[in-house]
Amino acid sequence: MEPLLTFRDLTKSIPGNAEKTLFADLSAEVAPGDRIAIVGPSGQGKSTFLRILALLAAADRGEISLHGKPHTEWQPRDWRSRVCYLPQHAVMLEGTVEYNLSAVSRLHKRSFERALAVELAAKLGLERIDWGKEAATLSGGEKQRIALIRALLLRPDMLLLDEPTASLDSDSRGRVEELLDAWHEREGTALIWITHDSDQAGRVSKRIWRMAGGGIRENEGENLSACL
Repeated sequence: MEPLLTFRDLTKSIPGNAEKTLFADLSAEVAPGDRIAIVGPSGQGKSTFLRILALLAAADRGEISLHGKPHTEWQPRDWRSRVCYLPQHAVMLEGTVEYNLSAVSRLHKRSFERALAVELAAKLGLERIDWGKEAATLSGGEKQRIALIRALLLRPDMLLLDEPTASLDSDSRGRVEELLDAWHEREGTALIWITHDSDQAGRVSKRIWRMAGGGIRENEGENLSACL
């Protein structure tokens, strides 16, 4: 089976200090439908790594390919519709909840799947949310769930999730995990998920990547608490 995404020799220096690297020579493959948790100490460049995979930041060196096609041959908008990054702190556009949910449809000239958005909102405990409410006034947890729905409406090949449940209570955290598990089974979407929760890493992934010391390695059959 051809890899969904491949990266080779990805290297990124610390901003403002080109002689020191966050990470160097990262190489791996992601298969269609992979579920990968990224763990490791803070300050290792995990978020930067995901942003590079989403073409929202540039590596100093290295190559990324999607469906066998180098990133330099993709239009960034087309790439980002297939490899969708969800930051830890959700960004809301100026306007209502509905405006935010339909934004991806307008951007990519697609029909807005309102029924799907309603379905996903209900599964995330947002069935009573006022779609006419200004998105900027939502709580942090509500913003995070709206941003997740907005990303899923793109039906991407891969979701890059930067601690997507960090701002959520236990009930909402469970709903997000259940929804993404069901979505993965339904759509075959690959998931790469940064987490500092060893129990969550075990629940949401089939593979564990540990980032530390400027490198990345896969952990199999290890005590995850030792990896965080």
